[in-house]
Amino acid sequence: MMSDTPDDGDGDTTVVTKTTPKTAKPPLYKVLLLNDDYTPMEFVVIVLEKFFGINHSQAVEIMLTVHKKGLAVVGVFSHEIAETKVAQVMDFARRHQHPLQCTMEKED
Repeated sequence: MMSDTPDDGDGDTTVVTKTTPKTAKPPLYKVLLLNDDYTPMEFVVIVLEKFFGINHSQAVEIMLTVHKKGLAVVGVFSHEIAETKVAQVMDFARRHQHPLQCTMEKED
């Protein structure tokens, strides 16, 4: 009797199963604005509108959260996008001579 399975002589047949690897979702990063005593509130609102596409009333709310609580999450993004947003905000703040701090941290 002929078998389609190659036989190496020891009677052991090996079954090969294809497994689809589960691709893990890339980690997300929170972008945060930090409060300082020098950056004008209006400037923070402009940053939120310009770089995060947040409408004016939401931008004012977030700016007040930063002002009262010391920081606020302004968005959650992939690593590359978060890094770009932080760099854009920091560059924009420096060009306007404001000490505004923007950071990112890995989301839990």
